[in-house]
Amino acid sequence: MSNRLNIVADAHIWGVESAFADLPGFDVRLQLLESSEINRQALKSADILLTRSATKVNESLLAGTPVRFAATATIGDDHYDTAWLDANRIVWANAAGSSTGSVIEYMLALLIDLHLRGQISIPDTTIGIIGVGRIGSALAEICRQLGMQVLLNDPPRARAEGEEGFSSLEDLLNRADLITLHTPLIRDGEDRTFHLLGSERLAAFRGTGIINAGRGSCADNSALIDWLNGDASRFAALDCWEHEPSPLRALFNHPQLLIATPHIAGHSLDGKAANTLFAYHALCRFLNIEPQWRMALPPPPRATTVTTTMNPWANLHAAVSSLYPLCEDSDSMKSWADLTDPELSHAFTGYRRHYPVRRAWQHCPIHFTTADIETRRLADAIGLKLV
Repeated sequence: MSNRLNIVADAHIWGVESAFADLPGFDVRLQLLESSEINRQALKSADILLTRSATKVNESLLAGTPVRFAATATIGDDHYDTAWLDANRIVWANAAGSSTGSVIEYMLALLIDLHLRGQISIPDTTIGIIGVGRIGSALAEICRQLGMQVLLNDPPRARAEGEEGFSSLEDLLNRADLITLHTPLIRDGEDRTFHLLGSERLAAFRGTGIINAGRGSCADNSALIDWLNGDASRFAALDCWEHEPSPLRALFNHPQLLIATPHIAGHSLDGKAANTLFAYHALCRFLNIEPQWRMALPPPPRATTVTTTMNPWANLHAAVSSLYPLCEDSDSMKSWADLTDPELSHAFTGYRRHYPVRRAWQHCPIHFTTADIETRRLADAIGLKLV
């Protein structure tokens, strides 16, 4: 590769210009495009492609182009045809693990909100976690600290490590009160997760709640509507959807869909910055250069004061809501019910693209006016920074 380096990048990757416009030893030409503008014509002289999840990176996009490295600033890579990329010796990378903390915060804010609504009682709930990678493993540990019974389902890990500590999917469906999905999207083979929760498995589920903050198509969204309609006690909370950015209206506006968010669980500022950093380091390895870019994040906010009550869970909810107003995201999405199809797609994409700054909890000090032992224990368990 010559010293001239042509990079085409999604314009909405956080910090993309500061990270990639200057690479030691290369004369960089960085072209920033909307995802809809990233096509084969735009890549006719590109060496490097940097994307987000809206761009399908496959033979249709890359065949005949000079692209030799592609990276997505997202934790998932199901929008990449990795088999084709490997077969054509195109190096690729994702940002796996970079947004783990942000998704965990989403999940904890959601569980605590469900508890305060009276929808679940956290210490009395058995949660089934499907997909026990970085996110599922971290979530399981915190759920145990909160007093939940935890069932784990991850067939690839169970085969590699032994069955002990893992539950079959059938056992989980039979015993869990609440299911949460954290799997990659795999469309074929022994570990297929596409429509993992379809009509038959939903019918076999004896619990009442389903959460999906993994991949939208891991749950059959049409079947999920039928499942919700089958019993008024059932509920769901979704951050990921089939047919994004045009999810099924009958689902996101369903009265038993308690939380509906437009795929923003990983969208803390720290998570987005980490996504870019992962892609940057992967490109530096490909180019065999030393990384020099340093992220410039804003200073942490001042401490938030929370007036405490005699209820530790209410104290926890007040603190978490001050850091992450999850219900505001949900209310926004629920308000899109009457939009036209193009307007809905635009609203979904725009909300993600212009998501307000949300810092990771470890950077946001919390001061309780008074804090009993249990409030402090719960706050420590979920990673709040107490001052």
